Amino acid sequence: MTAPKAEDTSGAPPKNTGPTRRRLPRDTLSRQVILDAAERVAARDGLDSFTFQSLAKEVNAHPTSLYRHFRDKDQLVRELIDDLRARSYGGLLKATDSWREDLRTSARYIHEHYLRYPQFAVQMAARTTRRPTEFANVEFALDALLRAGLDEADAAKYLRVFGNVIRSLSSMEAGMLALDPETRDGDTLAWQLEYRRLPAEQYPRIAAMTGELLDIGDPTVFDTAVDLFLDAIEARAEQARENRSTPTEG
Repeated sequence: MTAPKAEDTSGAPPKNTGPTRRRLPRDTLSRQVILDAAERVAARDGLDSFTFQSLAKEVNAHPTSLYRHFRDKDQLVRELIDDLRARSYGGLLKATDSWREDLRTSARYIHEHYLRYPQFAVQMAARTTRRPTEFANVEFALDALLRAGLDEADAAKYLRVFGNVIRSLSSMEAGMLALDPETRDGDTLAWQLEYRRLPAEQYPRIAAMTGELLDIGDPTVFDTAVDLFLDAIEARAEQARENRSTPTEG
């Protein structure tokens, strides 16, 4: 007969004899593995809320192992934003013989990118990543603006304005997509229903044009904004050329 086991009177918690999650071997935790996991965690918890602890849990590693690849969360966020850009349109921006079409193509890629990752729109619009995809985008846009006929000072100014306008419009539409479906549908239907019910005596212009009003996500809005901006660049470049060719009175 087997003697009974002695009772444990130490007060220590019982040992966990169940299955445990094995941490990844050190050589399998690469920067890309971390970035892929960061995208999943940020999409679930929000880019502002996720931590190295939650990220380490996602990849089944110790938090300190992440610091071998990224100095801090800010560096990781900037790398993630640039990595998402690269996935969307990295290497696709190729200069043609039309500066207008090149800028239009750039705007379209950026717009589509924001709508693809709406949960990251605010951070993408606000951050300067200092990373390869961003550098390539700036180089591409500057080259197009110079080919339009602008001088370097104006090209640098319009680069900033063009980028801000495109990102602002794109993040606004992306923000709408990030709303819960009920809220989003309510806002969209307001332009089709509630505006049409407004009293004409109080809002005569709205009442006369309710059939023409567009909601935020209407695709023609973004395209029209890009066309207006390109028209303005062309007009200013033409004026600059005329000023340079006109002799000054001395």
